Amino acid sequence: MLAFVFGLFSFYWAAGGTFGLDTLGGVIQRMAARRDPGFIAVVWITGALKIAGGLFSLSLVRPWGRVVPRPLMLTAGWGGAALLTVYGALQVGSLLLVALGVITPSEPVVWKPLLWRLFVWDMSFLVWGILLFLATRTYAMNHPRRPES
Repeated sequence: MLAFVFGLFSFYWAAGGTFGLDTLGGVIQRMAARRDPGFIAVVWITGALKIAGGLFSLSLVRPWGRVVPRPLMLTAGWGGAALLTVYGALQVGSLLLVALGVITPSEPVVWKPLLWRLFVWDMSFLVWGILLFLATRTYAMNHPRRPES
């Protein structure tokens, strides 16, 4: 469900919406505020990827997901889980080190976006990765390989 909410936020920002931009911070917030065309294109693409990822996640636990071959589902599931978990862990880990004062960034710390990214935006990728791992594991257990004939 979070994938769809965050995908809609991406579409909202790409279309010019400004609510919540102050929770992004740094370069991302500045690029969004000045409507950088390259950045806007990336936001449209990431919005679409988040929606597609949400649909894929659902396909692992819904009957309509059985139309896709098992190897493709498992490859996408395990790969997506690994990418989301590693990306989320790296982002959350680095933000946590900044929040704890272990790392001093080149720009002054702005706490609102740092905390939003730590506990909402970047944490969502880590949580999504873990949940996708569990959904893929459940899919693998509930859809065993067909025996060779």
